[in-house]
Amino acid sequence: MRIVKKAQAGTMQSSDLMVFVEPAETLTVEIDSTVKKQFEHLIRQKIDLVLATQGVTTGKIHVTDRGALDYAIEARLETALKRGGEV
Repeated sequence: MRIVKKAQAGTMQSSDLMVFVEPAETLTVEIDSTVKKQFEHLIRQKIDLVLATQGVTTGKIHVTDRGALDYAIEARLETALKRGGEV
């Protein structure tokens, strides 16, 4: 999958997250989280898994997390990729 336009998914409510994707030459992932010190490695692990599963190799991914669980991270990222991507 290739990201061809800006897209987003999610909310800024507690226990949710906002995911923003946009085209870029390289793959970068930025994470802002209320629980970054404790869980950044797990959030990044889930994001990396979804990106690999979807075949994303380039793009800018920005995640603003408010304590979302792993299934929410996966769902929001997949939705944003589908909105902004092209197979």
